Amino acid sequence: MKIYRLHRKQFLPISLQEAWDFFSSPRNLGKITPSHMNFEILSQSGGEKMHEGQIIRYKVTVLPFVRLTWVTEITGVTEGKSFTDEQRKGPYRLWRHTHTFHEVPGGVEMTDVVEYSIPLGLFGRLAHWLFVEREVNRIFDYRFTVLQTYFHKP
Repeated sequence: MKIYRLHRKQFLPISLQEAWDFFSSPRNLGKITPSHMNFEILSQSGGEKMHEGQIIRYKVTVLPFVRLTWVTEITGVTEGKSFTDEQRKGPYRLWRHTHTFHEVPGGVEMTDVVEYSIPLGLFGRLAHWLFVEREVNRIFDYRFTVLQTYFHKP
């Protein structure tokens, strides 16, 4: 199984608590997801506060005219510092996203590390080369821009 890795860092001019409050709420995911993906939360277990074992079900458009249910589980939480979500059902063979937050002078450095694999062997590798890698990067480019605007402090 071929595993791909995306690594991004972003400085946000906010407190560690503000960053944690925003990113640890599944309800904010829709704010940082491109509109063409039609992101919609269907359900989440255990209330609003993120916790290990929490299951989040949502609908998302992954390709034109291909809308599917994606299920993730929060598999690790270190309060105020990091959390990891892993796909349980969705388009990938593997999707593990670790979010880490470090207080730095003037704000927070947020790090995203995504490890993912695509099913279908050689066809999956071709799909990654043709469009999946580009789309994953576009999603995180979009997030970067939205977060810069959302947390901009004049």
